[in-house]
Parts: sequence; C-alpha cells; structure tokens
Amino acid sequence: MPFTKLNLSKSLQQILQQNNYTEPTPIQKKVIPLVLKKQDIMAQAQTGSGKSASFVLPILELLSKNPTEGKRKIKVLVLTPTRELTLQVAETFTLFGKAISPRPKVVSVIGGEGIGEQIYAIQKGCDIVVATSGRFLDILSKNQMSLKHLEFLVLDEADKMLNLGFSEELDAILEAIPTKRQNLLFSATYPEKMLQIASKVTQKAIRVTIENETPTVANIKQRVIEVNPENRGPLLRYLLKKEKWKQVLVFMANRRATDNIAEKFRKRGYLAESFHGDLSQEDRNYTIAEFKAKKIQILFTTDIISRGLHIEGIDCVINFDLPRSPADYIHRIGRTGRAGKSGEAVTFIGHEEQSHFRVIEKRSQIKLEREQIKGYELIGEAPLKVKGKAPVKGKRKSKKDKLRELMRKEESS
Repeated sequence: MPFTKLNLSKSLQQILQQNNYTEPTPIQKKVIPLVLKKQDIMAQAQTGSGKSASFVLPILELLSKNPTEGKRKIKVLVLTPTRELTLQVAETFTLFGKAISPRPKVVSVIGGEGIGEQIYAIQKGCDIVVATSGRFLDILSKNQMSLKHLEFLVLDEADKMLNLGFSEELDAILEAIPTKRQNLLFSATYPEKMLQIASKVTQKAIRVTIENETPTVANIKQRVIEVNPENRGPLLRYLLKKEKWKQVLVFMANRRATDNIAEKFRKRGYLAESFHGDLSQEDRNYTIAEFKAKKIQILFTTDIISRGLHIEGIDCVINFDLPRSPADYIHRIGRTGRAGKSGEAVTFIGHEEQSHFRVIEKRSQIKLEREQIKGYELIGEAPLKVKGKAPVKGKRKSKKDKLRELMRKEESS
C-alpha cells in the first residue's frame, strides 16, 4: 500500500516523495487511518519502525482542515523521554509542516536551554509543543501558557518515560489539559505499570500491534566477542582497522568511561567524541549534528542515545559494556540497520558478563556464537561467586544513625 492510499493531502504526499518516503511502514499503515478517524491509539512499536511519521502526518492533515484564525494556540502536545528525541520529533513536524498552509509553528521545550526563551516562543503563539516532561512541567508551573485549546496528546516512548518517574508527573499534566482530546500512546512494551499510566490517559484506545512484523534487528548481523576488560580498547582499534567501518556508535556503562575512552582514541588520531547527559545542551546538539554530518567517526555514548534517535548510515554498534536490560540491548543495536539497510552489532563480554548476556539472549530470543580474536583471546578463569552474609532484620542503620555518625566524624576531624 503506497502513501497515496492513506487519505493524506496531495501536498503531504508530494513532500513525502521529495524526502524518499515511498512505502509506509506497517505501523504507519495501521496508525495513520485510525488517527485520521480521530481514534485514541495505544501502539506497540519497535525502535526504527517509523512511528514518528505515523502520528506526525495525520496530525498535520487534521490541523490543515481546521486552521487557527488569529494568534496561534497550542493544539498539539508531544511528550518524549529525552532532549534529542524531542528535537528530532520537532524537526519532523517542521519538515512535513511545510506542506500545509498556514505552516504550523513548532516549539521544542527541553532542559539545558533558556526557559525564558522557550516561554517567549510559546507566548508569541504556536500550534505544536514537543517537550520533555520535566521542562514542560517547569513552564506549566509558571502559568505562562494556555492549554485550553489542546486537541492532541502524544506520549512517545512512553515505557521509557515510566522509568524516569513520569507516572508522578502525568497527573499534573492531565489536570492542566482538556479532558476532550485525542490521545496517541507509543511504547515498545506495555507492562502492567505502563497499562496503569495508559488508563489514566484514555479509556477508549484502540490497541495497535503489528502481527508477524519482521523485527528491525533482522537486518543486523550480531556478533559476540569474548575479551578481557583491559583488551577491549585495543580490540576495538583492531576491528576499526580490519572492518573499515566509517561510522561507529559505542555504548559505555557510564559518563566518566565515555569521556576517558574518547580522549584516548582522539590521542591516537581517531575522529572520536563522547556523548552523555552531563554535556551542556549546546554541546549535545553540536555533537549529534557533527555525527549526523559524518564529521565524527566514533561516538562513545551512554544509553541516552539508545532510544528513538534516527541517525542515517551507522555501520556498526559496539556494546563495549553490556546494557542493564534485554530491552536496552535491542534498542541499542537498533541504531544500525535502519530503514531496511543492513548493519552490524558487536558485543564484548568477559568472564563476569557471561551469565548476564545469557539472560539477554533468552529474553531477546536469540542465541549467538561466541568468538575470540587472535591476539585478544579471553584468558584466565571466571571469578568464583561468593555469597554475602544474609542481612539481619532490624540491624540496618537508620538514616538518623547514619547522620549522627557523619556528624561525629566531622566534629572529630
């Protein structure tokens, strides 16, 4: 089914063609007609499935049929878990919004940038606000914007927002917006907690899942290489030389490790940078732009970049450190092999990661052969697990005891 069969205007179809959108993805085929019928949606969508366009396009179509007269009013609110995804969704609205008249005004609202400028942009008049929930609540608390004309609420990557304490923030947001609105929820999974959140937002949503959808990871060659921790850096340099990858995304366990290894690789002449939540928003924007422009060969990052972000042409994803959960593994490797293209994902594991990776394999329903590279073989034996003593009930120090102990130490020092 081509986009021409989805009841989108000719101008939207033209801009789709100009941007090489030829065939809608399975999620787009199902969701777009339902949104156009003004149905509430709970869609289960994998990373890289094209879900952003599945709500952006029909919302723009509906807005074009009911343009605002006079000063622009907020009609669309999209909430996302990360600043980068917020900016990406706002860019998608801006790109396809060129096709409708009057062209909608889009404002992105994220932390790390001046809140005064964002409030001013909203007050000048806008149709669409794309926001991280924390910064949106900051602005909401200042009573500087009107939401009484809101028609659409979109929660993107809703399961990720749940992990960030979103359930506590949701009540305040729902209180501030009209009860009569169209609700569109997109989540990779719908565990019990996610369903509880969904029930607060809508009681009448149509569930959308894609039967027999080919997983986005099907186009990704997955490898597991056994290596000692101290040899992971040298092994990565060996693979970069051997495989001739032009652009690589490397996932690390924490921010400090990300900075340290990027610095080491730069000293060896690589075009390498680090990316994590401690960077200023200006640096985050700049680094992503440079990586998208192919001016950075290796980007060392925390999991902040694993969800939703679309970057063309990543040849390989490296799990330098294992992710915490199987879901994060799938999201990480989904940064490559996008839009039907092939990609490669390489995971480094040592003795201590063996059992955790077996859990990832089981939950992800995969079984991967272990490799060893000559000169970087895994040596030594797995450390024996020593069970700690069982906790004694009632013997744990209270917060007051800990505070008294700390004060005594400070007094005696």
